[in-house]
Amino acid sequence: MTRIKVSPNNKTKELNQILEISGENILNCMQCGKCSASCPIGSDMDILPHQVVRLLQIGSIEKILNSSSIWNCASCFTCGARCPRNVDISKLMEGIRLTIIRKKGKSELKVDDIPMKIDEKIPQQAIVSGFRKYNK
Repeated sequence: MTRIKVSPNNKTKELNQILEISGENILNCMQCGKCSASCPIGSDMDILPHQVVRLLQIGSIEKILNSSSIWNCASCFTCGARCPRNVDISKLMEGIRLTIIRKKGKSELKVDDIPMKIDEKIPQQAIVSGFRKYNK
């Protein structure tokens, strides 16, 4: 196993934008896996929540941006509730989605922009996330 040092040198423009949007400190994650174990959508993800954080830590953004996991996340906050270090991966996932949308030069998400990778049996993240945002 090769060790990869988590350092500010690994940061990219996209990573900085994701961290700014989410407000989360990814260096707090100790990779315990409680987030992935408690995720109700985890079995349908190609990259598990704790793996997303690790990829962010090492600066491997492209793999995350091409993943269907970011669109399958239901933003249910179970991962954040179970995290012993208070890293809220739901906020990180939302930051990743917004970064993709903004990279396309848009500030909103249209139905046609959502990848066809979303499984029909998974709740649509836009509905769940919208309910969470506008329910306050």
